[in-house]
Amino acid sequence: MAGNTNVLDAVEEYSDFTSNPTPLEVQDEDGLITTDTVKHNNDYDDTTDTESSSEKDESESYDKEETERLKSEAKERQRCEDEMTEEEREKLNRESNGLKKKGNDFFREKEYTDAFNMYTKSLLVCPLCYTKDRAIMYSNRAACYMKMEKYESAIEDSSKAIELDTGYIKALLRRAELYEKTDKLDEALSDYQRVIELDPSIHSARAACVQLPEKIKDRNEKLKDEMFGKLKELGNLVLKPFGLSTDSFKLQQNPETGSYSINMQNTPKNS
Repeated sequence: MAGNTNVLDAVEEYSDFTSNPTPLEVQDEDGLITTDTVKHNNDYDDTTDTESSSEKDESESYDKEETERLKSEAKERQRCEDEMTEEEREKLNRESNGLKKKGNDFFREKEYTDAFNMYTKSLLVCPLCYTKDRAIMYSNRAACYMKMEKYESAIEDSSKAIELDTGYIKALLRRAELYEKTDKLDEALSDYQRVIELDPSIHSARAACVQLPEKIKDRNEKLKDEMFGKLKELGNLVLKPFGLSTDSFKLQQNPETGSYSINMQNTPKNS
């Protein structure tokens, strides 16, 4: 939603989650963090060409192998962290927060690639047990993706942040806006509804919950019309050899069930 721009552009400074940030205030040492929306060049283009069947199979095979590799690395990392002392884990957490702060500095300077790299390094250093801190880092990295207009990647990182902190309002608001940008209106509505459950005072989420159902209805009607149009074209191809067309039939909707029935119409004979 347009009203969320300042909030969703901001990145988190602190790992104190005693309360969720409101959609109007995200504090750092210097006050409110806000950035203006900027245009990006084609270096950040996230579009891809259509893959051939063989390329798709290779990609799926790679994805499975990569998933297994990441799972194995996560298990090994967890094992190593379990063997650490509390002091060692705290030291790593302080180091990761230092990297995150550098990322925030880059973000304020609109150096989004450098900010992204710092947040990634921060995630690599931060122990898995610090779930709240890691949620912030994923959310901040999603903000970088959003600035680069890599919306699907931004959604993925926002989802990771929400998995780590299910009550993370800011990540939910960002993901909801990203869903809207990518025409995933049902998912956006679900996130806004979740935000209202957590904090009914957030006006932007309340407004979206009023507006989106109508948009979803309009989209579904448009999709239905397009589907019927394609079915009519197909029907005409099938009926043409018999001297008929879809105009020879009448489609009627049952107002009680919403289902449709097809009846043949009597066409007047030429005199």
